[in-house]
Amino acid sequence: MKILAFDSSSKALSVALVDNGVLLGEITLNLKKNHSTTLMSSVDFLMQQAAIEASALDRIVVAQGPGSYTGLRLAATVGKTLAYSLNKELVGVSSLLAIAKRLKTDKAIVPVMDARRGNAYAALYKGDEEIISGQHCAFHEFLEKLDKNLPIVFTGETENFVADIKAAEFTNFEIIEDSLEKLPSAYQMARLGKSLEPVEVHGFAPNYLKKVEAEEKWLETHEEAESAAGEYVQRI
Repeated sequence: MKILAFDSSSKALSVALVDNGVLLGEITLNLKKNHSTTLMSSVDFLMQQAAIEASALDRIVVAQGPGSYTGLRLAATVGKTLAYSLNKELVGVSSLLAIAKRLKTDKAIVPVMDARRGNAYAALYKGDEEIISGQHCAFHEFLEKLDKNLPIVFTGETENFVADIKAAEFTNFEIIEDSLEKLPSAYQMARLGKSLEPVEVHGFAPNYLKKVEAEEKWLETHEEAESAAGEYVQRI
């Protein structure tokens, strides 16, 4: 199965191309940029380098959320446009689960995405079990829900929450500092998305986990993404 996967739900952008479980290529850009200007060019580059035609893809896997509102709309728009135009399967994967799956550990894992002003998107996983589902929360309140004696690893966008984590007085905890392990991985998304049931393309929607005030904020990005994806399909 040939899978194209991408995640634009956070500051980092990740795009991967996988063939029967083998990673052919992965691009990760950890830059504070508008992903609408780099997502399709990254997809195009990977496809060209791997010498794979878009028509040969079997499945599109995208980060469904939570995360940046405009980033999620971008991924959803590009994913739906490609899946519909190419008649390919579409699968959505939790952004938090994809971050957690980068780590190989027996400890519980809390993936974190910074939602600003002391808020975060967070969840608690232990192995393949979701112990606390993904949620938008005041992070210090989320920490109060956790067993302080549970061996636990915090990963993702933890920079602004280090003081809160240390103040929570866990008996056995770790905060991942390595930049690579903290970043989202489209390759992990492809691995997760391989075994999931595809969704109905037109009904696919991001999982924001929080209400937004102005949907028009994403309109320009949405139109740019749809146009870029459409131009890519027309070239092939």
